[in-house]
Amino acid sequence: MSNLLSSLSKTIHASLALAIILFLGLFMQNDGFGFDRAFWSWIARYVHVVVGIMWIGLLWYFNFVQIPNMGKIPDEQKPAIGKVIAPAALFYFRWAAAFTVLSGLILAGLNGYLHDAMTLSIGSGIPKHTAIGIGMWLGLVMAFNVWFVIWPNQKRALGIVECDPELKAKSAKTAMLFSRTNTLLSLPMLLTMVAAQNLY
Repeated sequence: MSNLLSSLSKTIHASLALAIILFLGLFMQNDGFGFDRAFWSWIARYVHVVVGIMWIGLLWYFNFVQIPNMGKIPDEQKPAIGKVIAPAALFYFRWAAAFTVLSGLILAGLNGYLHDAMTLSIGSGIPKHTAIGIGMWLGLVMAFNVWFVIWPNQKRALGIVECDPELKAKSAKTAMLFSRTNTLLSLPMLLTMVAAQNLY
C-alpha cells in the first residue's frame, strides 16, 4: 500500500479506478447506462466538479496559506517558493480554471440551457437558468483574471519573465489584488451554482 501511496501518479490512477468501479456499480443497479446525452452530461458534470475543486482549492491555498505566510518565511528560503512551489501551483491553477470553464460550457450545452444561462434567462425568466448564468459569468470573469491578469503578472513577479525591480513589485501587487478579487467572487459564484440545483 505504501508503494501505491508514495507515488502521486499511482494514487491518482487508483483513485480513478475506484471511481470507475463505483460508477459501474451504481449505474448497474439502475438498469445500466447508455452512451447517450444523459451519460455525457454526467461525465461533464463530474469533470466540472473535479477541476473546479482544483481551481478554487488552489485559489484559496494562495489566499489563505501562501500569501499571508510569505512574510514569515526566512529570505533564504523564499526562492524555493518562488522558483518551485508557486510555478507548479500556478500551472494547475490556470489549467484547472480553463477546464472548469470548458466543462461548464459543455455541460450547459448538453443540458440545453447554455443560451438561456448566458443571457441570464432574460425573456424566459427561469430562475434556475438565471442563477446558473450568474455563476457562469462570475466564473468567466474569474478565469479571465487568471489567464490575462494574474498569470502574466505572476510571471514577472516570480522572475519567469525578466523585468526591472519596480515592475516586478508592481506585478506582484497586481497579481495579489486580482487573486483577492477572485476570492471575493468565489463564494457568490459557488452559491449561484449550488442554488441553481434547487430552483426551477
